[in-house]
Amino acid sequence: MMKTLAVTSGVVLALTLALAGAAGAQTFTKDVAPILQKSCQSCHRPGQMAPMSLMTYQDVRPWARSIKQRVTERQMPPWGIDPHVGIQSFKNDPSLRDDEVRLIAKWVDAGAPMGNAADMPKPREFDDSASWHIGKPDVIVTSPKHVVPAEAADWWGSYYVDTGLTEDRYIKAIESKPGKTAVVHHLLTYAVDADMTGDSNGDDSNAETSGEFLNEFAVGKNGDLFPEGTGRLLRAGTKIKFDFHYHSVGQEITDQSQLGIVLYPKGYTPKHVVYSKQLGQPTEPLDIPGGSTYVRSDGYTRFNQAGKITAFQPHMHTRGKRQCIELIYPDNKTEQLNCADWSFNWHIVSVYADDVAPIYPAGTVLHVISWHDNSASKANPDPRNWVGSGQRTIDEMGFAWITWHDFTEEQYKAEFDARKGVRRTTTAQGQPQ
Repeated sequence: MMKTLAVTSGVVLALTLALAGAAGAQTFTKDVAPILQKSCQSCHRPGQMAPMSLMTYQDVRPWARSIKQRVTERQMPPWGIDPHVGIQSFKNDPSLRDDEVRLIAKWVDAGAPMGNAADMPKPREFDDSASWHIGKPDVIVTSPKHVVPAEAADWWGSYYVDTGLTEDRYIKAIESKPGKTAVVHHLLTYAVDADMTGDSNGDDSNAETSGEFLNEFAVGKNGDLFPEGTGRLLRAGTKIKFDFHYHSVGQEITDQSQLGIVLYPKGYTPKHVVYSKQLGQPTEPLDIPGGSTYVRSDGYTRFNQAGKITAFQPHMHTRGKRQCIELIYPDNKTEQLNCADWSFNWHIVSVYADDVAPIYPAGTVLHVISWHDNSASKANPDPRNWVGSGQRTIDEMGFAWITWHDFTEEQYKAEFDARKGVRRTTTAQGQPQ
């Protein structure tokens, strides 16, 4: 009797799904699979960072309701930029269109039918370069192996590795990639003189350090893709300095991290040299009482030369809630550029489209506004504890990683004149409600 009921239930389910497809409902093979291939499978496949594969219908079906929830709440694909505030044109925006979100929701509500197997798109192919956000690197520099004990205090320190370059070259894209994300809290890389030695404390809140900063890794971070005609010089004979912060997680783990570099062709000199630094450090040490919500911090950095911001990434720790950036121009007019909701799991660099990337005259001030939430309603370490500034995950920070390049006054005027009549869509809705 039970077997008969089970068979009957299976037949009913199959008929239901078939009727849903016949009635014109969205199906996995025809409608949903192309979206997952485009926006999800780079991470959601075997061997990558996501917790489950979304390569086949059999992979996806058990997660259908969870997928609907994550995409309708705009938690996936990860992209913290508020779509209602500031500039909305980015080169690397992975977020789904509104119609794609509605399609997935309707598919799930219809019972998540598979559809006709003949409608399934050809599987997306991935090569080794897909494991890098920047594409296949021309140069890969690998750090020495480092054993992180099962139980130990956090470790901050440095390793130095030759690049192998025999001539000066300009960097077009760069990415730091940890071997074991479980134990690498962050990794900073610098280009330093060949004879440089010595440890540093790996402080990712301090931009004032020896060597030329190259790139940072933090949880969920992508690489730096510099706009065409901009780059960063890597001199022949220099070493790469790896500054690590390692954290024990209850088992002994050996890490060996890498720095991947995409180079411009030999002999090419870009028009602009780009810089990436931690700007807008809080003007006062952070003071976040236990159980508090929306504790605000503010930081300011003055640009002494005219320039153009090409990318923005907030940086906070687990109590981080939201960050906004704005420009205060020399005439005291203010323009809000962007706001981003914060998740410590996703340190995402948002790269502006060239035609809307913010430009500014000399004397402009970048204002970074951060909010922190230490309440029990947020997934934090013990919210009863007071939290202040510091390097550990349980401490807090509140600055922005900004990538920019300088203009001469003539270059700024030419760019400004070219943009006359082009208005960026900005609002004043950046304050948390």
